[in-house]
Amino acid sequence: MFTYRINNEAYMKLLDMNDALPLFNLIKRSKNLHQWLPWVEGTKEVTDTQQFIRIAMKQYADNNGFQASIWYRGQIAGLIGFHQINWNNRATSIGYWLGEEFEGLGLMTQACNAMIQYAFRDLHLNRIEIRAAVQNYKSQAIPQRLGFTKEGCIRQFEWLHDHYSDAFVYSLLAEEWATR
Repeated sequence: MFTYRINNEAYMKLLDMNDALPLFNLIKRSKNLHQWLPWVEGTKEVTDTQQFIRIAMKQYADNNGFQASIWYRGQIAGLIGFHQINWNNRATSIGYWLGEEFEGLGLMTQACNAMIQYAFRDLHLNRIEIRAAVQNYKSQAIPQRLGFTKEGCIRQFEWLHDHYSDAFVYSLLAEEWATR
């Protein structure tokens, strides 16, 4: 089971069903998520969150990545995970979000750094991507801080409620990480 201490006040752990209600409540409190994440409007009841956790647990059981909750001072603060792992090419991508009350604490940069270490050291992957909407400057700051290379823009990458959104693609290779 994946558990990782981020700092003295924060840690990450694999999602489990005990996280459903606190996670659902965090999503409902975090009005900023709707702007960037299309699944938020479909999260209407705690059963929607439970279904997501079931899918995340199967993802982990299938050795295809995982989703981890981020905890800060005893409260769930957000999520981070590997979308899926391409074992043939030893590559993955990281997705993440924080509740707005937990932004600006450095939690996501530290959580992403932990995921990077785990991907390269323990899983022996070669490439990690992070994609962030062109207008989502806070999300873009994470890979920039962590030394990712901005590779380009995927036009009309995602349908967000009533429009297509472009996304920047950032990548980090194992050989680049080893020399930092």
